Amino acid sequence: MDSSPPAGSPRHTQGRGGKHREQLVSGPITKTLLVFSLPVLGGNVLQSLNSSVNQFWVSHSLGLSAITAIANSNLVMMMMLGSIFGISMAANILVAQGVGHGDLKTVKQVMGTAITFFMSLAVLIGVVGYFATPIILSLMGTPAISKAEAITYLRIIFLAMPFMCLFAFLQMAQRGAGDSKTPFYFMVLAVVLDSGLNPMLIRGIGPFPRLGIAGSACSTLIGQGFSLVCLVITLYRMKSPLMLTWRDLHLLKPKLQISTQLLLRGLPMGLQMLVMSGAAMVMMGFVNSFGATTSAAYAAASQVWTYVQMPGMALGASISSMAAQNIGADRWDRVGRIAGSGLLCSLAITGSVAAVIYLLGDAPLHLFLPGGTPAMPIARHINQTVLWSLTLFSITFALSGIVRSTGAVFVPLAILAFSVGLIRIPFAAILIPRIGSDAIWWSYPLGTIASAALSALYYRFGGWRKLRMLKFESEPRGESSDTGMGAPVMDIPIEDEVAEEVRAERAGATA
Repeated sequence: MDSSPPAGSPRHTQGRGGKHREQLVSGPITKTLLVFSLPVLGGNVLQSLNSSVNQFWVSHSLGLSAITAIANSNLVMMMMLGSIFGISMAANILVAQGVGHGDLKTVKQVMGTAITFFMSLAVLIGVVGYFATPIILSLMGTPAISKAEAITYLRIIFLAMPFMCLFAFLQMAQRGAGDSKTPFYFMVLAVVLDSGLNPMLIRGIGPFPRLGIAGSACSTLIGQGFSLVCLVITLYRMKSPLMLTWRDLHLLKPKLQISTQLLLRGLPMGLQMLVMSGAAMVMMGFVNSFGATTSAAYAAASQVWTYVQMPGMALGASISSMAAQNIGADRWDRVGRIAGSGLLCSLAITGSVAAVIYLLGDAPLHLFLPGGTPAMPIARHINQTVLWSLTLFSITFALSGIVRSTGAVFVPLAILAFSVGLIRIPFAAILIPRIGSDAIWWSYPLGTIASAALSALYYRFGGWRKLRMLKFESEPRGESSDTGMGAPVMDIPIEDEVAEEVRAERAGATA
């Protein structure tokens, strides 16, 4: 068991940042990873529960057409969030490496550049998306019976987009700094507000107006906006190393080197989310072609899938943050152990959740579909076909989390694009005329198996270990400086850095 950093590591930073750093770079790996992951998993559970509660009230208050409207709108929302997820994830890795190295000056530089870049993009997406909503839903083939409700719901969600994006960004950045508990507390607040206001605003209970499906979207807007304000106030009060003071406002002017890294590493990670969301929209189009009943069944089954995937997603995010801090601290002896421990824990937990859901039968689906609906047997069949394969996503989440922590992002993107764009979607499209909707359901296990196998091969043989996102003035060797806050030097021209990554990845592939 590791009890202290080696002689070559930088001194611990002081305060909360130093405490969190010490846990991630020198604590026992499995215990530290699980403890760090629990709030992340809790946040994922809360988000899924919130979505489930919202769908419960919509389905039992407004009917199947409203369920389909939300299912189509949520895919668009996830695609929009995915477009800026990559920037947020790149900032998370930079923050984690800076904290791991003990360089809080770089952390603030990253935050200043990222906030300006991030919010500008979020506002742009919100404005463009609001006016483009009818076109987007038409391109998805949203059923006519659901389209009007979907437009109303999605336009309000686009208004909430800047709040949702900044809230998600600050939570990820704080986790990169080694603190997963504080973001969880404010996710609780957001979920309580959203879930509590949902039936009030949908049905017009008490002093609240009856807004129908618009009430569900408004509850999200209020919950996310209020929780964001409370999180920012709390981070300032706890003196988080992420927060900019009046003296740091000049850091809001984007720094070219950091902006380049955010784009170079963030865009491929954002494209991964866009590929996933885009593929989901294509699959939703396939599903919609079978009618509103099949669409509602698919929406209910998809809600159940999230609970199987959540442990793997939480551990993957935690693995990435923990590995990035250890890379920043030059603790490569721990990175491989983090990967092995994280993968085994993820497979065990995800497999257990899938087994429990199988044993419960139709009970989980009853939460998302009204009793006696013809969508129930379709949803049951979908789960029987797909659910088991979702356990294998743990392999992709865990190993991608490790390789991303160095800044290796192009090969994971290629793996994802191959598994969904060249396997899942063509398989469904080609076989739908022959075997009907079963072609859609069986395309999911096939794509998942391909993604897991390719991720494992790249982790084992790829050149990701040679890559870096930041170059420091003094790497952690010998005795560190008293402050541990040396300014970063990104001294490799960006075109050379890309070439270095390509050479490293080719070398790994050749090996």
